[in-house]
Amino acid sequence: MVAALTAAAALAPAGVAHAAADPAPPPAKRAMWLWSRAAPAAVVAWAEQHGVKEIFAAVPWAPTTADASRLRDLRARTKAAGIRLAALGGDPAWAVNPKDAVAWRQRVSAMKLFDGVHLDVEPYLLPNWVQDQQRIAASYLTMLDAVRRAGPEPLEADVPFWLATVKVGAQNLAEAVIQRVDAITVMSYRDSGAAVLDVGTDLLARARKSRLPVRLAAETQPSADCAYCTFAGRTPSALRQQLAAIDTGAKPYPTYQGIAVHDYDSWSRIS
Repeated sequence: MVAALTAAAALAPAGVAHAAADPAPPPAKRAMWLWSRAAPAAVVAWAEQHGVKEIFAAVPWAPTTADASRLRDLRARTKAAGIRLAALGGDPAWAVNPKDAVAWRQRVSAMKLFDGVHLDVEPYLLPNWVQDQQRIAASYLTMLDAVRRAGPEPLEADVPFWLATVKVGAQNLAEAVIQRVDAITVMSYRDSGAAVLDVGTDLLARARKSRLPVRLAAETQPSADCAYCTFAGRTPSALRQQLAAIDTGAKPYPTYQGIAVHDYDSWSRIS
């Protein structure tokens, strides 16, 4: 995800470092991606310690028996801890193959383990995105419509902060996506709280206007391609300070739902 945002870095300022302040405790609303097959007991214990209230847990295209058992264990532990569990999935190709996205979502719903569906489909990673942007963007919206209809759980989508720069007919892509989902997580990956807010403000404002729940996201994975897109290498106290700065800056936006951190494995190595 960081590589795609690097290409769009010129569309928004990198921001400035936030002034030093005393670290604040984590607020009530944190979320995180869980792409790995980490042990559910360790994941949930760590989540409880760090104020995580929702986990986006990756569900493979074709879960094995071991995958299903692990996800059931994770569901039991998150439920006991009062943590929401969302099924995480996506592939750029789903943007032009909506049937694949729908088939995955139907399998997810049939598992009856999840409070929501968290879709990470990034069509701009397709090799022909630049040459065929309008067709791909329109197909991506068709996919969102189909996935939303394919099951009862609310649908949340990961979106880049520059989404509004893409035109789809008379709309921009941000407006069109907001109309089709129940919430968005903005991939506002930068290396300071002020910079995350700089790039996230556009979608915070659009979500407020549409009364749509929105999260901002922070990256903790190292990135050789975009050092200013990640908090990797920070100390735990420095990271907490920057995340607290994001929460403070986003307070004027009533539909702001907190910070989603990418991802458990890299975040837990910092903390």
